[in-house]
Amino acid sequence: MSLEEKLNQLEQMRAKASLGGGEKRIDAQHKKGKLTARERIELLVDPNSFEEFDPFVTHRSSDFGLAEKKILGDGVVTGCGKINGRITYIFSQDFTVFGGSLSEAHAEKICKIMHMAMKVGAPVVGLNDSGGARIQEGVVSLGGYADIFLLNTLASGVVPQLSAILGPCAGGAVYSPAITDFVFMTKGTSYMFVTGPNVVKTVTHENVTSEELGGADVHASKSGVAHFACENEADTIAKLKRLLSYVPQNNCEDPPMAECTDPLDREDDELNHIVPESANQPYDIRDVINRVVDVGSFFEVHEDFAQNIVVGFARIGGRSIGVIANQPAVMAGVLDITSSAKGARFIRFCDAFNIPLLTFEDVPGFLPGIDQEHGGIIKNGAKLLYAYCEATVPKVTIITRKAYGGAYDVMNSKHVRGDMNYAWPTAEVAVMGSKGAAEIIFKRDIAEADDPKAELAKRTEDYRKMFANPYTAAARGYVDDVIEPKTTRQRVVRAFEMLATKKDSNPPKKHGNIPL
Repeated sequence: MSLEEKLNQLEQMRAKASLGGGEKRIDAQHKKGKLTARERIELLVDPNSFEEFDPFVTHRSSDFGLAEKKILGDGVVTGCGKINGRITYIFSQDFTVFGGSLSEAHAEKICKIMHMAMKVGAPVVGLNDSGGARIQEGVVSLGGYADIFLLNTLASGVVPQLSAILGPCAGGAVYSPAITDFVFMTKGTSYMFVTGPNVVKTVTHENVTSEELGGADVHASKSGVAHFACENEADTIAKLKRLLSYVPQNNCEDPPMAECTDPLDREDDELNHIVPESANQPYDIRDVINRVVDVGSFFEVHEDFAQNIVVGFARIGGRSIGVIANQPAVMAGVLDITSSAKGARFIRFCDAFNIPLLTFEDVPGFLPGIDQEHGGIIKNGAKLLYAYCEATVPKVTIITRKAYGGAYDVMNSKHVRGDMNYAWPTAEVAVMGSKGAAEIIFKRDIAEADDPKAELAKRTEDYRKMFANPYTAAARGYVDDVIEPKTTRQRVVRAFEMLATKKDSNPPKKHGNIPL
């Protein structure tokens, strides 16, 4: 065979590999409103930057007629490309080939790029669209999943791992995305569950659709499995790319700096009036966040889940930071089981990848109730506490209003290694609210008074003047300064500039034992 014939053969094989399961199946994919594996990669990476690996790999099975059904690539496109100019390793499952099902060879392709990503120090992005394990291969396909799970775990905290769910994700297939750092789902075309609607009906006699059981909205608002529920595949990929712009390539690098056109010394008079005079009146903490960080830079994570706490990425002076904030507009900003776990997970990601933390605090305490206690508010609240205590990145806190009880300690107080802790004049740092405290401390005086109601009001006001302010905490150095709200941005900018070279560490150990 001449060189020209060999080159023609190569070209034909590449063309064959690029077709996946063929035109008919590609058309079927499009009719479902879904892109193909290669179209997704084209949307994701910078133009002409994708280098594909293993396009000619095929499965090695011969049972159940598979010997006559070998398709180049075996249902997954893998390789390396640039996203926003930075190297990223990618796998994109091809539903047109055996329904994207995972075989031994399919798994080996994914594992290869994960190994390379850890060696090189670059993120891994998985575009998931798979019917699950290839049943014809039996336990070999299950072993392939386990190989991926192990690498997900070993790569955790070493390189960022992002999962986009762009189709079905069922059974064992859900656990790889669950181990990764962030999960993106597409409304209407993606779903995740361990057991599908048919099994649920057989076992529990419940009738439920795939969307009701494990759709994007369900996992973004109820289970918290998904961090983002996106409108379509283009929206999913756009959000994924935006998130990557905030994070470093690996755990040994600092986050990327962006150009900042927002004045570092900008003041915002609205911040002086944003906290209502009534301690029980809500306000949206997002208004505070957006007025402090670089204009337009706040990118919220887990927006629909545990809305009493807000987390997300932002920039301060072009510097990438993580934001954690109590949300007074939802449940008065109280901490509960789900919000504690949500905050803890986000904090640990930021700390693993050297992303400084900015905390806005307005918290009346932990949510009381039988459901909370029996559901484990103690251990879940401890997750948030553990995450803040463990974090060694620069940590800045702004107390805008309430900082009550154990929740004051938990929300990055000075006592858990908060580096710079500021309070607004509206801050109330106390064991509990003034009325509750007065009812306990002056219980006998109130009961014996001629007018118990008036006595309670007087004692409440006395307690409020004495403790419901930031100055007692400031007198002890628990608050580094009480600042005018409108100057918050410039104080935060200076704090992170000062802390840029911070070095801190934890005692040597294999790993801690977070209260899971």
